[in-house]
Amino acid sequence: MSTAALSDQTAPANSRPRRWSFEPRALLAAPAIVYVALMFVLPLGLLLMKSLWGPDGFTLNGYRRVFGDPYYLQVIFDSLKLAFYTTFIALLAGYPAAFALARAKGTIQVILFALVFLPLTVSIIVKTFGLMMMFRREGMVNWFLVTFGFVDRPIRLVFTEFSLIVGMVNVFLPFMILPIYSVVRMLDPRLTDAAASLGAGPIRTFCKVTLPLTMPGIIAGASIVFSIAVAAYVTPGLLIGDRYMTMSQVMAKAFLNLRDFQLGATMASIMLIIALSIVFASSYLARSASRTP
Repeated sequence: MSTAALSDQTAPANSRPRRWSFEPRALLAAPAIVYVALMFVLPLGLLLMKSLWGPDGFTLNGYRRVFGDPYYLQVIFDSLKLAFYTTFIALLAGYPAAFALARAKGTIQVILFALVFLPLTVSIIVKTFGLMMMFRREGMVNWFLVTFGFVDRPIRLVFTEFSLIVGMVNVFLPFMILPIYSVVRMLDPRLTDAAASLGAGPIRTFCKVTLPLTMPGIIAGASIVFSIAVAAYVTPGLLIGDRYMTMSQVMAKAFLNLRDFQLGATMASIMLIIALSIVFASSYLARSASRTP
C-alpha cells in the first residue's frame, strides 16, 4: 500500500470538507426579513428608480438639476453642516454623561437612566414646541438673560440657527450617550490606575488609554446621530422654518407642494447615499478601532 493511500485512510474525519447544512432556527428571522424587504428596501428602491426615470425613460436630469443649481448645493451643504454641528456638540455633552452613567451606582444611576430614556418617550413635536416656549421673547431663557444683566432687553432666539442647533442636540443627545455608555461600562477601571502607577498623567492616560478604548462607542454614536440629523425634518421645520432649508424639507416640498416627484426622489436618494456612506465608513472605522494592535 502506498504512503498516499495510507495517509488517506488515517486522515481524521473532521478534515473532510463540511457540507452546507440548513439551520431551522434561521427561519425565525424570516418574518422580520420579509417585513424589512417590503417596507424598507422596496420603497427605497422605488425612490431610486424614480430619480433615474423620466417621461422619456432613463435619465440623469434630476441629479444634473440638483448638482447644477447653487440653491440645492447650498441646501445639501447646510444639511451636512447642521448634522456636523449637532453630532459634535452631542459628542461633547454625551461623552462625559456616558461615563457618569456607567460609573454611577444605585439610585443615582436609576435617576440618570431616567433622564436619558424619558426624552425618548416624548414626541419630537412636543419637545420642539417646548423649546419654542423657552426661547420666545417672554420665555425662560430671555428672562434669565435680562434678570442677571447679560442683555438689556429680550433678544430673538426663535427662528435662529442657535435655537435650531440646540433643538437638534436636545432631540438626538440620547442616541450619542447610549452607544458610548455600552462601551464605557465594559472598561476595567483598573486600567487608568495602572497607567497612573506607570507615571502617566490624567491627560496622557485619557489620550492613550481611555479614548482609544472608547472609540468604537464614539464612532457608533456619531454615525447614528449624523445619519439621523442630516435627514431631520420636524425640528428644523418648526424651529426655523424656511429660513434654513434642509434636504428633507426640499424633498417634502417637492412631493407635497410642487408635485415634482423626480426632484423629491433625487433628493431622497442623495440623503440615502449620504446615510449609507456614513454607515459603511463608521463600520470600517469601528473595526479598525477595535482591532488589537
